Amino acid sequence: MTQEEFLEKNVFAGLAKHDDNNGNFYFSEEDFSEVLKQSEHFGIAIYDIKTMFNGEEHKTINHDMFRKKATDVNWYKREFSHLKREQEGMQYTATYKVSKKLLAR
Repeated sequence: MTQEEFLEKNVFAGLAKHDDNNGNFYFSEEDFSEVLKQSEHFGIAIYDIKTMFNGEEHKTINHDMFRKKATDVNWYKREFSHLKREQEGMQYTATYKVSKKLLAR
């Protein structure tokens, strides 16, 4: 199974997503919250979170900015909370890394 297949089947299933034609799927605040919950459940690493507002890229944050590991749930949950308060109505995407162990299941 590829990383994309795993994400589609186990993380993005049932969620409304918008493809930016660069291979990124953007989600509403509510759906992205579910993506983060599923990522935490499966132990998926999240390297960065990108936001879009009114169809334009808004802000990108990366785990390195906070000196945290990409698998540290606290960094992305805390920063997602900050982003939600910063601007309403944004769409969110992330860069994920699914472990080989999960892909082999």
